[in-house]
Amino acid sequence: MQTSAQAYQNSSVKGHTMKRLHVHVAVSDLSQSVGFYSALFAAQPTVLKTDYAKWMLDDPRVNFAISTRGREPGLDHLGIQVENQRELHEVYGRLHQAGGNIIEQGETTCCYAKSEKSWIDDPAGIAWETFHTTGESTVYGDGTGENQARIAHEKQSACCAPQAAPASSSACCGS
Repeated sequence: MQTSAQAYQNSSVKGHTMKRLHVHVAVSDLSQSVGFYSALFAAQPTVLKTDYAKWMLDDPRVNFAISTRGREPGLDHLGIQVENQRELHEVYGRLHQAGGNIIEQGETTCCYAKSEKSWIDDPAGIAWETFHTTGESTVYGDGTGENQARIAHEKQSACCAPQAAPASSSACCGS
């Protein structure tokens, strides 16, 4: 595991700005969850709405969000948040190298923010978004503009992720 100084030095040597990991968790009780995560992170949310909360943490460098918009509590999706268009194009290139069906959502409003984003599922079926936030929004967003359906672990996304068709069979316990 790298220390913060080593990670910073390595990212500076490579000429890359450190990106931010994004984790979105669906919760059933926002108030209880805000209390739990605020204690865990030793920080209050940077965004707090009636159905959504977000912590922009620097240690670890993560955009951690929760919302009551998912059908069932648990991991909704993961992502990589970038700081500028150059980084967004770099990460888009990595999506293409990773393979799989990429959904280029483009400019959208989601999670009380305006951003440009794309989506891909990893081999385990977890939805990953790559995005660059360009501003704030007074509304959560309705998901308008998505090309396809995308589901993290066969459930409706808590965020404005395009929804994918559910898998036809399960690799676990099904005969």
